[in-house]
Amino acid sequence: MATPETGPGALEATTRIARDLIRLDTTNWGEGKARGEAEAAGYVSAELERMGLRPCSYELAPGRVTVVAEVEGRDGDRPALVLHGHTDVVPADPANWSVDPFAGEIRDGMLWGRGAVDMKDMDAMILTALGDLLGAGELPARRLVVAFFSDEENGGVYGSHPMVDEHPELFAHASEAVSEVGGYSVTLPTPGGDRRAYLLQSGEKALVWVRLIATGAAAHGSRHVDDNAVATLARAVARIADHRWPVRLTTTTRALLDELAALFEVEPGGDPDELVLRTGSAAGFLRATLRVTSNPTVLTAGYKHNVIPDRAEALVDLRPFPGQESEVLAELAAILGPEIEIQTVHADIGLEEPFAAPIVDAMVAALGRHDPGAPVLPYLMSGGTDNKALAKLGIRGYGFAPLRLTPELDFPAMFHGVDERVPLDALAFGRAVLADFLRDG
Repeated sequence: MATPETGPGALEATTRIARDLIRLDTTNWGEGKARGEAEAAGYVSAELERMGLRPCSYELAPGRVTVVAEVEGRDGDRPALVLHGHTDVVPADPANWSVDPFAGEIRDGMLWGRGAVDMKDMDAMILTALGDLLGAGELPARRLVVAFFSDEENGGVYGSHPMVDEHPELFAHASEAVSEVGGYSVTLPTPGGDRRAYLLQSGEKALVWVRLIATGAAAHGSRHVDDNAVATLARAVARIADHRWPVRLTTTTRALLDELAALFEVEPGGDPDELVLRTGSAAGFLRATLRVTSNPTVLTAGYKHNVIPDRAEALVDLRPFPGQESEVLAELAAILGPEIEIQTVHADIGLEEPFAAPIVDAMVAALGRHDPGAPVLPYLMSGGTDNKALAKLGIRGYGFAPLRLTPELDFPAMFHGVDERVPLDALAFGRAVLADFLRDG
């Protein structure tokens, strides 16, 4: 008998699973405050068990649950591959959205909701691609360690980092890892017409989250004071906003710029900003890969209208290039001056892996089978992933969540943005490409 999930009009499995995960509110506010990860862990565990796997759950702090399962591969002599996602999402204010961010609504051929692209879409693709292989009696090319981490949106403090530190045996003999924010398509306005290309993530910038602290004298709000902590902090935040970090190219970004120059039929070595801006909406991600970024994100000060507070704080999200962390912190201190105290809240490394590698060849081949002729370009991500934690074990991390997207969708704006959504056919595409990659790679 047909069921609502298998009968006529039933959702494609990747969409269904992604929708179900979106409906599990796994908001992570950071600093240990989160919800829903245990429920999401239970959901993915049940899906893995249906495939005949034996997932294990690890509660790294109350309610902060990571799931890991092992999948046998055809070639037991090859190093294992870590295939991982995360179940948490950043907060979403329903007042700013046109849909309920946790309803998993399907509209206009798209799945809407917090996590639709970051990264419950990839979580669902992992589950369905694995299910396709195992359900057909096949095995992946090599052994897989499949992980669904908690707390990624907080830097993996209650997720990937303690997993790597306390359970390194789970990832033993793995040489590479694959996760989010790569393998998606962009439409480039080339001289020969619009051309679809794919950005494959082979690196990511470092992460340094800092707190700025300004202090002054507490006083009545009617007084004239020269050391108002709020004003001191406001001037400091403005200096950060006005600072323009210089262009700094890495091996990956140089290779990307050369590829873009060839596609746009211009001479290589020109202005990187100008070249990247020609990519259209893709520039939303790519411009941030050309220089350090330093964005104030949270301001905290005061408790009453007529009281001048003696302390004001701001949080700043710094993204240096790999190995540049100390240099950037020193420059930030020079920009702010001695009146601002800088505290590092959390820091993690940057990564840059070779694009000329067999694993990349396998990803390119899988994309080529489903979208022949589309170029695949190297890409350094401005954000970060749980690959940072796995790198402590010598595991090289890549981003490959394959999605074929429509030109009008501003995909970079979907990450941590309002009205996050992903096309349903892109989810089915990603499922098929990822299954091919796992089968042959």
